[in-house]
Amino acid sequence: MAKKLMKGNEAIAQAAINAGATHFFGYPITPQSELIEFMAREMPKVGACFLQAESEVAASYMVYGAAGAGARVITSTSSPGLALKQEGLTYMVSAELPAVIVNISRGGPGLGNILPQQGDYFMCTRGGGNGDYYHPCFAPASVQECADLIVEAFDIADEYRMPVLVLGDGMIGQMMEPVEIPEYKKYVPNKPWAADGNHIARGVHNRINAMDLAADVLEAKNNKIQAKLKEISEKYVKYESIDVEDADLVLVAYGTPSRACKNVLKKAKEEGLKVGLIRPISLYPFPKVAFDKINPKCKAILAVEQSCGQMIEDVRLSVLGKYPVEFFGRTGGNPIIPEQVFEKVKNILGGTK
Repeated sequence: MAKKLMKGNEAIAQAAINAGATHFFGYPITPQSELIEFMAREMPKVGACFLQAESEVAASYMVYGAAGAGARVITSTSSPGLALKQEGLTYMVSAELPAVIVNISRGGPGLGNILPQQGDYFMCTRGGGNGDYYHPCFAPASVQECADLIVEAFDIADEYRMPVLVLGDGMIGQMMEPVEIPEYKKYVPNKPWAADGNHIARGVHNRINAMDLAADVLEAKNNKIQAKLKEISEKYVKYESIDVEDADLVLVAYGTPSRACKNVLKKAKEEGLKVGLIRPISLYPFPKVAFDKINPKCKAILAVEQSCGQMIEDVRLSVLGKYPVEFFGRTGGNPIIPEQVFEKVKNILGGTK
């Protein structure tokens, strides 16, 4: 299949359509508005439903309803929009409804600005809404990964009847790269649990419910959710690891900052410094296993984020004090510059060799 030059937002949209998405509900917000525009133009061509909701909150409950009826459904937004959708997300987890949620994150807190930032890490990996739950969260670092992870997100969502979130930043939503989109595959629903109107054939009414008043019933539901999350954590850990086995310092970065860190690795090699990289692709489940492969004599881990420091908490939990953990970050939409990271690396290691 020939590759096509596409924006990240467009690749996400086309991959979702080709993965058989039957419904999209969303609300325009920069820097992911191209995604919605693409969906509005292209979904009707394959007989799928596009609907611009009156708000992010309304969109989340439209997703809830369509997912409950057995649709393959997706929504997209950017940071403050995702904050508004958190109530709907926790309802979907409770009701065991599959859906794909895309967050093309921007500067914050509050409305912030429309520039790329990674300040949504906690919101996207710690559940975000009320209750004891998480949901899978994947972070692409290229336009090709945007497409690939969207397709996989749909399959995981259906397998576990759970929302799956794909987290990119504004830069990856706007950048253009060659991408190969999987062929279109019409979605054939096979969800015997769905409230799809086929109760006569089944002989039973399916009910979608996000409330359990009895303590023991709700506890059983929580235990079921946790069991699913445990299985997901065993099956869907994703990461990229480069030269960590003999590194004196290991960078940890996800999304577009990881691309800057790869340039740091090249510069470090030129100057005789042993620097490795761990790039988490699954943010939940976080790839703790990747840190087991680090050189036992490594001097430090450097978490690099376009935030004030959020992923660093998972890095610390992954190493449990085995190595010192340092931090480099930028906010406000300021990009991660390889030269600045490299200066931090040299300061930690005490200069070039």
